[in-house]
Amino acid sequence: MRIHSDSFENGKPIPPEFAMGAPGGFGGNRNPHLAWDGAPAGTRSFALLCIDTDAPTDGALVADAATPIPVEYPRGDFVHWVVADLPADLREIAAGSCSAGIATGGKPAGHDAGGMRGLNDYTGWFAGDAAMGGQYFGYDGPYPPPHDLRTHRYFFRLFALDVERIDLPPAFTAGDVFRAIRGHVLAEASTHGTYSLNG
Repeated sequence: MRIHSDSFENGKPIPPEFAMGAPGGFGGNRNPHLAWDGAPAGTRSFALLCIDTDAPTDGALVADAATPIPVEYPRGDFVHWVVADLPADLREIAAGSCSAGIATGGKPAGHDAGGMRGLNDYTGWFAGDAAMGGQYFGYDGPYPPPHDLRTHRYFFRLFALDVERIDLPPAFTAGDVFRAIRGHVLAEASTHGTYSLNG
């Protein structure tokens, strides 16, 4: 199984129109185009995740814009998109079809490309913020700290599953998806783009 995007080349920069943050403010926050082929026989649904694997692990350091975050600083995952139960016959998601602009407080629960939207990690990041706090369902793009010296990588991971639906709570996370798909993955494909706001 293979996946690609017409919005960015594998391993190359993601344009600001697909990011939540851009130089000087907010980006376009549109979901990128994705297309795939080669799904194995017996595929009954897909799950899709977008994960930044280079997120700094210390929120205080992220908040301290005066101190550059070193490249070698410890990193963790930050989830930008979770979709489950995508139809088995789906092969493409158009750019901007699931997200176009920023919804203050997050997008509501619902559907992306026929699949169920899960919560991304902006839900936790903005918790307690009077202006931005809320439940962030669906896609919200890159917004790495401008003072982070590391270029972040954003992995779009597609899983072909042998079940039509996976068992998930109403407000599910990437962790819930990983637990639910265990033993049901027929194939996985991934592509990644990069993004940085550090000049």
